[in-house]
Amino acid sequence: MAQLAALVVTQDEEFRRQLGRLLRSGGVPVALLEDRRPIAEQSPPDLVVVDIRSDAASGMAAIERLRASHTTTAIFAVAQGTDPELILQAMRAGANEFFMWPVPEAKPPSVTLVFFGAKGGAGTTTVSVNCAVELARLTKRQTLIIDLKPGFGEVALFLGVRPRYTVLDALESLHRLDKDFLRELCAKHKSGLEMLAGSEQFERPGAQDAGAVEELFRVVGKSHDYVVVDAGNQINSCSIAALYAADTIFVVANPDVPSVRNAQRLVDRVRQLGVGGERIRILLNRASDQHMIGQKQIETALGYGIHHTFPSDYKTVSTALNSGVPLALANHSEIAAQFDSFTRQIISPGEVGDKVAVEKRRAAFSFSFGFLG
Repeated sequence: MAQLAALVVTQDEEFRRQLGRLLRSGGVPVALLEDRRPIAEQSPPDLVVVDIRSDAASGMAAIERLRASHTTTAIFAVAQGTDPELILQAMRAGANEFFMWPVPEAKPPSVTLVFFGAKGGAGTTTVSVNCAVELARLTKRQTLIIDLKPGFGEVALFLGVRPRYTVLDALESLHRLDKDFLRELCAKHKSGLEMLAGSEQFERPGAQDAGAVEELFRVVGKSHDYVVVDAGNQINSCSIAALYAADTIFVVANPDVPSVRNAQRLVDRVRQLGVGGERIRILLNRASDQHMIGQKQIETALGYGIHHTFPSDYKTVSTALNSGVPLALANHSEIAAQFDSFTRQIISPGEVGDKVAVEKRRAAFSFSFGFLG
């Protein structure tokens, strides 16, 4: 399916995030270009949204420059109100459309979180499953986890659920996949979490299913408040569709050389695809003082700060896996507490930001301590 390239000109990062989510909820895939590079150095965007709410004069000047250099680009001006004089100025400057922000909505848009492993065995399923369970438990809102891995999906195993249907049943029934039918295809976990299990076919979902996967994300975005995706560790047409649909892309890495190298290549590839580097978050899993790569070294190599760190606790994780009971529901271990903290940060980043920052500093200190003494 054709993809639109969009650029958002604003100093308000929250506006950029919300607008990006709104653009991705439409019927055509949208890649947000990064405005860290001069627009002249990038491919011409199909759409530019200029935020003129706080500084109309600068916004008008930006519209004029954009129109002079990109005659065929659609330019949208966004303001706080619909003042006729401001609309006229924007149109004279070269804007094609004028919108008021915030956009009235009957229902907040869904949040799609995609978890991608830097390598096989990085712990992507462990992190995605426990995050999904915590989202369902803490918010009591409609939460769905989708297992996109062909053949080797383990989400159902981690949840201790035996599904009757898989994601393939949804992809093959898109012509009648409404909210009610979708719920019939989903397995329900006792936490309230719903699941579309992974396919048992090794070749599907494959390249022939990419368009259907895009449509599936649009359907589930209307029926659920949170959509969590275990995308595995392979870049292919279906995982790319998930990346385009994502509000946040969590790259799960381990503190070892192969994992960090792969994470670096993955981050580079995501940005090459135009998915939007600002949506990437690095998760460091299985951190301990037994590894000889420090947190700062990893951050320097990837060009991103580590968003959250999960400790290495093989015994606790394997016990939860073998019992089919997610860590979030099974015990009061340190790693379970980290999943709780991580998920609360997703739900209410402003409310728990200070606490999370302290925990991250403590985790970073513990992780690095072994290298100092």
